[in-house]
Amino acid sequence: MNYHEGKHKFIQAWGTLGSSWGINKVMAQIHALLLISPKSLTTDDIMEELKISRGNANMNIHALMDWGIVEKELIVGERKDHYRAGKDIWELARQVSRERRKREIEPILKVLGKVQSVTGKSDEVKEFKTVTSDLKDFSSKIDGALDKFTRSDKNWFFKMLLKL
Repeated sequence: MNYHEGKHKFIQAWGTLGSSWGINKVMAQIHALLLISPKSLTTDDIMEELKISRGNANMNIHALMDWGIVEKELIVGERKDHYRAGKDIWELARQVSRERRKREIEPILKVLGKVQSVTGKSDEVKEFKTVTSDLKDFSSKIDGALDKFTRSDKNWFFKMLLKL
């Protein structure tokens, strides 16, 4: 397989993987392109490579920046914005974990905490409180694990995995 075929397959696979995780496919494809690019790319470069519109490229680049996994790079003498993705896969995993925790786990923990104040003595209320309490306990454990992961270094994390 030549480089261009491999590059295309990787970008497509990363896009599919991203959509499986609930992330926009084009967003994941842009990230893949920036991840494997040896230099930062402009919006025009990204549009041309992925055959997408300017609006689609801009919206997804900004979403990647919001996630903290793509940065704008200033290049002296260039008027166009350039973008790059960090190459440290460990840091990428930690940043994605931080964002998912912030966007998914923290909001549900807040809701589960609030709904524990439901009052009543019916079987429905008891079942509701039992299930939501169990979900809150489970979500809190996941939150703690993600917190440890995002604050850990590679060596500590892999030692912990080996112990499991």
